[in-house]
Amino acid sequence: AQFFVQVFMLPIIIYAGEGDKAVGIEIVMTWLAVIGTIMLLITFLTTRERVVPTEAQKSTVVEDLADLMKNKPWIIMLVLTTLTFVSLAMKGGSYVYYFENYIDASRLTSFINPVLEFLSSVGINFFGNDPVSAGFGLFNAGGIIFMIVGIGLSKALADKYGKRNVFGLFLLIATLFIIAFNFFESSSIELIFGAQILHGFFYGITIPLLWAMIADVADYSEWKNNRRATAIIFSAMMVGLKLGLTIGSSLVTKILDHYGYDANSVIGQTSEAIQGTKLLVSIYPAIPFLLGVGLLFFYEINKTMETQIELELKQRRNT
Repeated sequence: AQFFVQVFMLPIIIYAGEGDKAVGIEIVMTWLAVIGTIMLLITFLTTRERVVPTEAQKSTVVEDLADLMKNKPWIIMLVLTTLTFVSLAMKGGSYVYYFENYIDASRLTSFINPVLEFLSSVGINFFGNDPVSAGFGLFNAGGIIFMIVGIGLSKALADKYGKRNVFGLFLLIATLFIIAFNFFESSSIELIFGAQILHGFFYGITIPLLWAMIADVADYSEWKNNRRATAIIFSAMMVGLKLGLTIGSSLVTKILDHYGYDANSVIGQTSEAIQGTKLLVSIYPAIPFLLGVGLLFFYEINKTMETQIELELKQRRNT
């Protein structure tokens, strides 16, 4: 889904709106809303509980909320989830400004044209012929493809070293490649694409672990309180996710405005505004990620505790 949105969405919007982006966005978002609603309804109607609580484990909403407030790993994961999606929204919403205003268009064209010619020759050029639009699509595609590779390595690494340690280490490494964007010249197209690919790979390793760690928090809650509160724990995490996306998206517009970005300018952006777009894909999104890495030092569910919780819960359920 992410690959589709980041790689093909802009060409589809332009096609749907016959060149008018505003009309294209309206049409495409309407169809996505309809399809998304249908998918959510199917999910709701077909989902079944994986672990059904016993009568002794049943609790009220008030008891579940009280358990959450005493659950330190849950609080840390809630903040971590929010910070993660602040960063994702900031950098994801800023790349288009970075390509349109900072990247050297002539260098991008010379870099991207051979790729487009090859794709066209084999009949799979979905990116169009505009170098900036196509370059933006290929930039996202490279990151996502290697992100998928990273996702495939996640479980084996977590099984060996523990989810917390793997998540923290590779989130830190991925963040370093974000920070690197601050030091690239506008003509360093190869380095820019390379950093995106490496960032995608290392960040991909963390993606399944965030949700696995949230599941560990649900197990921790049951282990501590003898009551399972999976639904409210995941629901609260979704609130953190949405909050992070909202904060991150709003920060993009606030920061662009702070640096004097003018969307209606016909003479180009000021050097200060261009610097703002550069910082929005590097330093600013790196800050929440680094805060998240720091939070993990206070997250107590390490590999040893994971194993202990899993074993003891299994024994309880079998008795």
